[in-house]
Amino acid sequence: MIRGVAILACVDDLFFRSKVRTTAKHLGIDIQFAATTEDMVAQAKSLQPTLVIFDLNSQKIDAIATIAAMKADAVTAGVRTLAFASHVHTELIAAARKAGADEVLARSAFAGNLAEILQSAVPDKAP
Repeated sequence: MIRGVAILACVDDLFFRSKVRTTAKHLGIDIQFAATTEDMVAQAKSLQPTLVIFDLNSQKIDAIATIAAMKADAVTAGVRTLAFASHVHTELIAAARKAGADEVLARSAFAGNLAEILQSAVPDKAP
């Protein structure tokens, strides 16, 4: 069984956050949102989620620094991280990969495959 929350996310765009929350709820997947870098790292350590999602365009969190901090910490280094951004932000996407993000997607690919992405974090919820 999954310990704590299955998915931890930092998505501050209210429309997109609602879409993620609604999709997770529909799939019966527990998701928690973090609002700051400190909150994200603390929750990742305590909850040990199976997936952490970062909106690279977030105005509230430094996603690149947070990914790097998680990957440098022995407690959270193995937690799967997925980041997304607008496809035009190529430097941001490259920075996320360099920081250690396990997967980086264009926002449209993330949105289009949201249900599958969330299900992949919870093996017993996979189709």
